[in-house]
Amino acid sequence: MTTQVDFGPVARRLGEVAAAVPDSALGDPTPCEGYTVGDLVEHVGTLAQAFAAAAAKDASGIGDRRPTGDASQLPADWRTAVPAHLDALADAWREPAAWTGFTRVGGVDLPGEMAGVIALDELVLHGWDLARATDQAFEPDPAALEVVHGFLADLATPEMAAIREGRFGPVVEVAEDRPLLDRVVGLAGRDPDWSPGSPG
Repeated sequence: MTTQVDFGPVARRLGEVAAAVPDSALGDPTPCEGYTVGDLVEHVGTLAQAFAAAAAKDASGIGDRRPTGDASQLPADWRTAVPAHLDALADAWREPAAWTGFTRVGGVDLPGEMAGVIALDELVLHGWDLARATDQAFEPDPAALEVVHGFLADLATPEMAAIREGRFGPVVEVAEDRPLLDRVVGLAGRDPDWSPGSPG
């Protein structure tokens, strides 16, 4: 599927975006349907922990829990805790063994390499979601973006419709001359021109 990718740059940038979210924005909408900004920050923190455990092939049962998305569950120190979880996630996926064998995350058994690509996809998409919702810049590093583009392009074919169901919205057509991040966002079912003033 792919070679090992360093999560560090995208995880670090997402952590910076999360830490810069003002309290006043926590109830605002995001491009991720059904999630407020606060919900999304909490989701990022829990998914980082879940995928770090997946990298370590942690058998404690965390792999059976689905990452949440509930602002009411944000810890008081979320501006430091969420970036710390993201840093730990990046460290966990620097281990070559994380990309081999099988692991479990969100109640699903997956090849390690696929779990890694899904984790990277989560970081890129939710980084864009959170940055767009809070008027921040977000530019994932090219290596991560290329991997996520390939993953989502494969999922955009008609025969993958059942797998997309419940995970991504319908593909949004984006011109080929738009930036790669815009095209990635469209493949994930998001409108790259979304703004907080027009959440629909």
